[in-house]
Amino acid sequence: MGFRKDFIWGAATASYQIEGAAREDGRGMSVWDTFSHTPGKVLFGHTGDEACDHYHRFAGDAALMRELGVKNYRFSIAWPRLLPEGTGAVNQKGIDFYNRLIDALLENGVRPFATLFHWDYPVALQARGAWENPDSPKWYEEYVALCARSFGDRVKDFFTFNEPQCFIGLGYIKGVHAPGLLLPDESTVPMSHHVLKAHGMAVRALRSLVPDCRVGYAPTCSPCIPASASAEDVEAARRACFDVEDDWFWSASWWSDPAMLGSYPEKGVARFGHLLPKGWEADLPLIHQPLDYYAQNIYHGKIIRASDNAAGFEEVLLPVGFPKTAIQWPITPDALYWGPKFIYERYKTPFIITENGMSCHDAVSLDGKVHDPNREDYMHRYLLAYKRAAEEGVDARGYFAWSLMDNYEWACGYTERFGLVHVDYATQQRIPKDSALWYKHVMETNGESL
Repeated sequence: MGFRKDFIWGAATASYQIEGAAREDGRGMSVWDTFSHTPGKVLFGHTGDEACDHYHRFAGDAALMRELGVKNYRFSIAWPRLLPEGTGAVNQKGIDFYNRLIDALLENGVRPFATLFHWDYPVALQARGAWENPDSPKWYEEYVALCARSFGDRVKDFFTFNEPQCFIGLGYIKGVHAPGLLLPDESTVPMSHHVLKAHGMAVRALRSLVPDCRVGYAPTCSPCIPASASAEDVEAARRACFDVEDDWFWSASWWSDPAMLGSYPEKGVARFGHLLPKGWEADLPLIHQPLDYYAQNIYHGKIIRASDNAAGFEEVLLPVGFPKTAIQWPITPDALYWGPKFIYERYKTPFIITENGMSCHDAVSLDGKVHDPNREDYMHRYLLAYKRAAEEGVDARGYFAWSLMDNYEWACGYTERFGLVHVDYATQQRIPKDSALWYKHVMETNGESL
């Protein structure tokens, strides 16, 4: 017993975080270009202008993947690199870049998994109201159709959206990510519906243009871990996992029930349904498209116990001194057992972890290598939990480590290192860390070495 024989082992990145070449070859501006250049928005004023220079170094990076045994690579396509104005005129040089990247991956025996939207929204469409505009799903459909026509002969695996919780919640509600707005629920609840509608239209376009494609969706959550093995705590954690609270935009069920079940969660509709666009019910069949994969980005969870309060559950605070990663996220390996378990129970769709990994205080040692035992231990613990979920009946299809290489960590700039490969941003030298070699062995043994 263990992971299935065709389990998908891989590593992931995102366009703005690694590509650089922000103003080259006709690329349009994204909201992250303007946000990162706004004083005070990103730590130390760091921008993605150069990032890991992957735009010029993709061939070497693809060869490095082969060397490290990475046979599956999840990357994202930058919308404004293909459509500088978001719609309309196509930038052929942008298409050419991704064609070169995809060909390099295939030449190195790497299967490409394309995330169609990982946060670099075109500035030109932001000026037209972005996701608040009822036309936004059509803009997205046009872009996705272009990707399907351009790359669908070689790319067969697509993810529509990465973490809508973050690009809507952190970008338009909390204002800490691009475009840095602080909008009320009256604006952002309709946005969420337009994103879900865009997801449905994207799946439909992909299926019609690439009939042999496989399509997934990659939201995020902090799974709820029962405080004990008691039936009461397990049920409390299950309920908490899909609850809709005041911060509705973090809810797993708000973003996934419409796509996976064809309905918004009851509690969500009771509280926020009046803010959804008029006639929203008619869009549910379009949003509810059959998917080949349901994915989640999972880094940590929260501990939940049963309670006699109105919700029936409460969060248990972690004890003083609880282990954390460099970015101060708690280390809770059981998130990769309970998360997949509860999610698979609810949605009954083949499951993939599209991101999991750890920011560490990495440095090049005296011997010229990067020793990161903490990351190895983190991944080892989380993968054991995921393996247990698979052995107990979760249809676990894959795992993508975040990230292939150190990169631009959004509002934290270059201060956090999540990579399996160390990047010296001054020289762009790549040094595989000990964890990359450890992970290579895990992949080669299909997790039997764990």
